[in-house]
Amino acid sequence: MDTGHVILLLAGLLLLALLIQPLARRLHLPFTATLVIAGFVASEVLVGAGIDTGVRAGNFHDLVFFVFLPVLIFESAYTIDVRLLLKNLVPILFLAIPLMLLSTLITAVLVYAGIAHPTGFPWIAALLTGALLSATDPVAVVALFRQMGAPERLTVLLEGESLFNDATAIVVFGVIIALATSSGGAMTLADAGLRFCAVFFGGALVGALIGLAFVGITRLLGDEITRALATVIAAYLGFVLAEYWLHVSGVMAVLVTGLILGRSSTGNGARDDGFVRTLWAFNAYVANALVFLLMGVTVTLDMFSERWLAMLIGIAGVLVARAIGIFGLVPLISRLPAIEPIPRPYQVVMFWGGLRGAVTLALALALPTSLDYWWTIQSIAFGVVLFTLFAQATTTGALLRHYRLDHP
Repeated sequence: MDTGHVILLLAGLLLLALLIQPLARRLHLPFTATLVIAGFVASEVLVGAGIDTGVRAGNFHDLVFFVFLPVLIFESAYTIDVRLLLKNLVPILFLAIPLMLLSTLITAVLVYAGIAHPTGFPWIAALLTGALLSATDPVAVVALFRQMGAPERLTVLLEGESLFNDATAIVVFGVIIALATSSGGAMTLADAGLRFCAVFFGGALVGALIGLAFVGITRLLGDEITRALATVIAAYLGFVLAEYWLHVSGVMAVLVTGLILGRSSTGNGARDDGFVRTLWAFNAYVANALVFLLMGVTVTLDMFSERWLAMLIGIAGVLVARAIGIFGLVPLISRLPAIEPIPRPYQVVMFWGGLRGAVTLALALALPTSLDYWWTIQSIAFGVVLFTLFAQATTTGALLRHYRLDHP
């Protein structure tokens, strides 16, 4: 696809997003769910009219992974309430790392056993599926939480878990992709663990250095526009430096950079950076809109007719893994000293509100098409995201009201 075609397509998709936002409000559907429907309908109409959209699953790897993901991760890190995040850091890290790894394994086992086709869908495919399905994205329900006045701690637990487990899932996904494509050579479990730690914590170190450097730079700048530009440079500089030059996690670098710069913007003596936050809200809106529209465009009816059973197995696997993690392990961490217990109603909402969204889609769209099973994994990912958007996101409000966690 040539550059002009790409620009025209993206402009058309953004125009579509603007036009359907009022429709989403009227239908009381999550905006992201409406985007998927709109992208799918528009694609089917064009293809039915004999017009080739030029959209192929392999066309958007770099755009999704290297442009959209840094935006989504940085915006979440920059705008999260760091004070509440630090107060709940232990349970959040528990949810984001051990629980995410456990969810990956449980989902992989259930999907592998459910599909039961070792030749066409080997263990490595199941592990890839588990990794990309374990990244939570509560953007739809967090907006609902704020609208309904849900407790701040519940909101930050879901947001913080998503922020850190996105980074964990992407690192795990990268390690498994290296195994699947043989680019990493023979690798034992110990080697994989060491590689994970090096990539994960190496990215965090790069992000800390970039973040601290740009805190000093932004304090020297005199106006909001130049400070906003500095945050954009910091986000992509951290990502590229970590990912391309040092071969560690670019996503972790962006995450830590965003946390440091976000904390600096709200700390004692910090200047009002309203424009910076507005800019990143705009960036995240564009990135989210394009990712979900691209999902709708790349969804085909063949996925549902040929891979419907795999989709159902994936949905069941995700729900079972989430239930085991939340209801089995969260009560244990609540018993640790100096940890504020997480009440049972919070656990229920966290289980049902653990949606899958932009990161799962980004990883699914970034799958190498050289893998024989890429389409099956992508179909499962799309099916799970659709279920979370249309079943879970639309009923979470009723769950909040049931437990009286809404305070309008």
